[in-house]
Amino acid sequence: MNGIDSRILSRGDLEKRVPQLRLDGRYPVHGGFIQERGGTTRHDAVAWAYARRASALGVDLVQQCEVRGMQTTDNRVMAVETTRGAITADRFALCVAGHSSQLAAMAGLRLPVTSIPLQAFVTEPVRPVFDTVMMSAKVHVYVAQSDRGEIVVGAGADLYPSFAQRGSLDIHRDAFSALLELLPMFGRLRLMRHWAGICDMAYDVSPIVGPTPVENLYVSTGWGTGGYKAIPAGGDTLAWTIVNGRPHDLLRPFQLDRFRSGRLVDEGAASGVAH
Repeated sequence: MNGIDSRILSRGDLEKRVPQLRLDGRYPVHGGFIQERGGTTRHDAVAWAYARRASALGVDLVQQCEVRGMQTTDNRVMAVETTRGAITADRFALCVAGHSSQLAAMAGLRLPVTSIPLQAFVTEPVRPVFDTVMMSAKVHVYVAQSDRGEIVVGAGADLYPSFAQRGSLDIHRDAFSALLELLPMFGRLRLMRHWAGICDMAYDVSPIVGPTPVENLYVSTGWGTGGYKAIPAGGDTLAWTIVNGRPHDLLRPFQLDRFRSGRLVDEGAASGVAH
């Protein structure tokens, strides 16, 4: 489907591949899809690998450097004001995930995005018992086991805008109800920690990548809950756009001006879940 190398699994296939899965629960499981090349990676390891390579290529990475404001004149950003002083440049890019709207406002720009928390949960570590990544769009939960033995659980985003990174109890309830519906064997595990990250959701649930009405300001936002998977390509095409002064061909449908023209890219059902 759509060029993705996935295939359908029967109930028998699921029994062999995920023997822990309860097939005849409240929501009977009749089959599934699998993409053999799919998997998980350690987020922090990937981020640090990118950082080390960027540093080796001469990129300055300044940590603990909060942006407090922007100096603008004649519809251009002249400098950003930070806790470590002002930084000047010819061109600026906002790649700040859930805080895009706040930083864009410093340049007098209003973005068509909503910021919502997305939670994840980690149980106490156990021996290797789950060697796949499983997601159910029906009850909306995804689960995998980390290389440290923890069971990693995720679910839907919160239903209201917020910058709080603690999440809400209703998502806790829904996530673990869904987990135990499909994998009751995990019911005796203790929750070790949980957290929430802030996601920017564009009104048509598609990213916004490219120039803005502010002459030398670019933005990459609206990735919702799929940014980690998409950013390698998103970052490369944004860099190309900044260097060449025009949108990369892959980014043309995802320009900010689509919200004025009405040429929206409606991807609300792309993941099959209610983000």
